[in-house]
Amino acid sequence: QVQLVESGGGLVQAGGSLRLSCAASGRTFSTYNMAWFRQAPGKEREFVTIINWSGGRTSYADSVKGRFTISRDNAENTVYLQMNSLKPEDTAVYYCAAGKGAWGTAGTSYEYWGQGTQVTVSS
Repeated sequence: QVQLVESGGGLVQAGGSLRLSCAASGRTFSTYNMAWFRQAPGKEREFVTIINWSGGRTSYADSVKGRFTISRDNAENTVYLQMNSLKPEDTAVYYCAAGKGAWGTAGTSYEYWGQGTQVTVSS
C-alpha cells in the first residue's frame, strides 16, 4: 500500500515558477514509476510527466516539454515537479500517481493516486 500526498500548489503569475512535491508512505516507493497528471475544470485528466523507479528515465507531454522537470529522491520517498514559465493553460489540479508497471498516459495503469494540489496561473 502506498499513500501519496501532494503539496506546493498555489497562485502564480504567468511566467512564474512553482515546485510541487509528492510525499509517499511505505518502504516500496523506490520500486514504483511515478507520474504527474493534471485536470483542468471541465476537461479530462491529462498526463503531464513520468519518471521511472530509479530516476534514470523520464517522459513529458509535449505541452510541458522544456518547461517542467520531474525528479525523485528515493531516500526521502518524494517525487517533485518543477514548473517554470507557467502559462494560464497550466491551471489545473495536479495529481501524482504511482504504478509499478506503468509507463504511459493511461491513468488506469497507475495503482495509487494522491488527492491533488491546485495550481492557478493568472495572466
